[in-house]
Amino acid sequence: MTAVRLFKNVLVTGGAGYCGSLLVPQLLARGYKVTVYDVMYFGSDFLPKDNPNLKIVEGDIRDAEKLEAATKGCDAFVSLACISNDASFELDDELSTSVNYDAFEPMVLAAKRASVKRFIYASSSSVYGVSDQPDVTEDHPLVPLTLYNKYKGLCEPILRRHTDENFVGVTFRPATVCGYAPRQRMDLSVNILTNHAVNNNKITVFGGSQLRPNLHVQDYCDAVQLFLEAPSEKIADRVYNVGYQNLSIMDIALLVKEVVAREFPGRPPIEIVTTPTDDIRSYHINSDKIWRELGFRPSHSIEDAVRDLCRAFRDNLLPDSMTDDFYFNVRRLKRLNAA
Repeated sequence: MTAVRLFKNVLVTGGAGYCGSLLVPQLLARGYKVTVYDVMYFGSDFLPKDNPNLKIVEGDIRDAEKLEAATKGCDAFVSLACISNDASFELDDELSTSVNYDAFEPMVLAAKRASVKRFIYASSSSVYGVSDQPDVTEDHPLVPLTLYNKYKGLCEPILRRHTDENFVGVTFRPATVCGYAPRQRMDLSVNILTNHAVNNNKITVFGGSQLRPNLHVQDYCDAVQLFLEAPSEKIADRVYNVGYQNLSIMDIALLVKEVVAREFPGRPPIEIVTTPTDDIRSYHINSDKIWRELGFRPSHSIEDAVRDLCRAFRDNLLPDSMTDDFYFNVRRLKRLNAA
């Protein structure tokens, strides 16, 4: 599909998060004016603040009035902000409920009142929970296992309830994201395993047989750009899986071991240790629909993600990656007593 910029001004909630920190510079380079609306649990020093087309607003998505004011003048809205990842059940349930569910409809309505023309919602492929089907498509039943994936799924029909020809909504369900970004996360499967392989020379695999779909953070950002630039009639009220390689946790560990050994030659062999886990999420998503309808296919592999992380470690871009809570969502929110 030929990409055309349909909008000038884009608001990104969660623009100072893992995916947002790579997406925002990409949109600026594409010529968009970007407003980042973020609670700033991790700060914003990694954003390109010297770019005159970037506006940064520190705000909570639960403050619908402030969000609406920040959205005025924006014609597209990218909803990334949430209490993110399935380990968030370690936090106060009320926090996840208020941010990931209660705030969603007021946010959609605030965007609509602010005359936004397009609303892009980042759901999650974890809404499928556990499935032994070889290819989970978008019409597969949602089987939530945690509050995170339960609320991700429940918000999807809320968006559809408010869309119309002047307020187009599209939902995507990304696989588990991996790779390097300016606001790095080290609490996602590929990134966890790479961090331990590089810094401990040892990988601990929790379970191992669970199948997980994966998506390079660059492909995630490219998908968001696609949803901004696709014709409205092609994406209105659609839901798209966005994933690339479906691998078991053990297969990911073996791949990480191989790539890290190649990137850091001369080191002792990396040990792989297995241990039981309560995290039984296992599913194999099919992302043919986005290729069939929009011509989009991810192009960055898990191996690319591991190699990017190894390069970041070599360049000293990830200091204290085992201990600094900057890299770990739940740890940071616990320390801040987020509420």
